[in-house]
Amino acid sequence: MTNSEGGRDDDEALKARLERLSRALEERQQREPVRGDIVDVSASSTGRALSLGIRVLSEFVAGIIVGGGIGLLLDRWLSTGPAFLIVFLALGTAAGFWNVYRIAAAPTGGPRDGAQ
Repeated sequence: MTNSEGGRDDDEALKARLERLSRALEERQQREPVRGDIVDVSASSTGRALSLGIRVLSEFVAGIIVGGGIGLLLDRWLSTGPAFLIVFLALGTAAGFWNVYRIAAAPTGGPRDGAQ
C-alpha cells in the first residue's frame, strides 16, 4: 500500500462520513422544524431593552444639560464666576443619577390591570 492509495482511502472515508452526517442532519431537520416564535420573543425583548437603555441615557443626559444650563444662565444673569454652573451641574448630575435609579428600581412586571 502506497501513500497515494492511503490518501484515496482517507478521502473516500471522509466523503462517506460527510454524506452520513448530511443525511442525519436532513432527517433531524425534517423531524424537528425550526420554531419561529423563539426569534420573535428575542426580538421583542431586545427592543424593550434598547428602549429602556435609550430612556435611561436620555434621562441622565437631560439632567446634566438642564442643570448646567440653569447654572450658566444664573452666572450670566448675576455676573458671577462659574460658581452657579458648578453647583447646578452637580445638582443636574445628581438628578440624572436619581432618575436612573428610579427607572432601575421600578417593578419589572408587565402592566397592571389597574388594581392596587
